[in-house]
Order: sequence, then C-alpha cells, then structure tokens
Amino acid sequence: MFHRPSLVAMFNRKRPAARVVLFDRDQRIFLMQASDPLDPYAPAWWEIPGGGMGHGEDSADAARRELFEETGFGEVEMGPCVWTQQVQFTFAGMYFDSDERIHVAWCDGGEWNRSRLEALEIAAFEAARWWEIDDVLAATDRFLPPRLKEFLPDLARGVIPSAPHDISPR
Repeated sequence: MFHRPSLVAMFNRKRPAARVVLFDRDQRIFLMQASDPLDPYAPAWWEIPGGGMGHGEDSADAARRELFEETGFGEVEMGPCVWTQQVQFTFAGMYFDSDERIHVAWCDGGEWNRSRLEALEIAAFEAARWWEIDDVLAATDRFLPPRLKEFLPDLARGVIPSAPHDISPR
C-alpha cells in the first residue's frame, strides 16, 4: 500500500539557525518588520535578522552571512552567542522547527540595503529601522524572538552572559 505524506510532513523544515541582535554605537537595535506573504490575516511583526545555517557552518559565520544578506551591513563586530531558542512556526506554507543560536553584534549604523534579499524575503520584509531600547520596551507591536523585551535591556547595557541564555518561548 502506498503511503502519501501529509502536506505538513512534506514542508517540514527542521533546521539550525543563526540570528543577530545588532546594535549601533548609540545602543539602538536594528529590527525588520515582516509579515507572512501567504497569510494575509496574520499580523506583522518586528524581528532580528537571521536564518538557516548551512551544513557544517559555524553559528557566528552564519549570523554574519545572514546579517549581510538581509541588511547589507558587512562591517560589524560579531560577538558571542548570547541566547539560544527552540521555536516552531509556520511561514509561507512551511512548518519550521528551528534550533537557533543568537549572537550579539555592533556596527556604526547605516541604512537598510534590501538588494541581497531572496524573492520570498522581498515579499515578507516590509520595513526596517533602528529602534531605541525604551521604544521597543514600550511598544505594543509583536517582536521576535518572543522574549526579546525580557532579555534586551541587559544586553543593551553590555551585560554579556558567560553562557547563552535559553530564551525559548514558555
């Protein structure tokens, strides 16, 4: 008997990922506004840059690559992995089970450069900007990672944990 996999199983992506909490020299954080181009009813959110790691790729190298591809910021001081999270989500009709390593990085600031985005990213990323930390904390917008507001203040003050904090959603 032939077994036909479900659509969820066909589009299930278990992957390691790397993300970046990027600060400029004024301690503002860079966030990108996104929405799901295949789900017009899903609300938009603000997220830190990042994405899937290549086979055998180190998380710091993947974080630097993803940051450059998604933002155009190439001159950055990449710091250590400060947070980890295990998250599951659906995006663009695919189910992701993502084991993420989140690094901190610093740069001189600058303007968002969309020129290296892939087609799906162009459809998903609507805007990007530098945020004051107090504005993030006061905002009612949705942020990813979900616990960003909880752990962001210490990191913005330069408190780098000796081992990465697990910030997985509760």
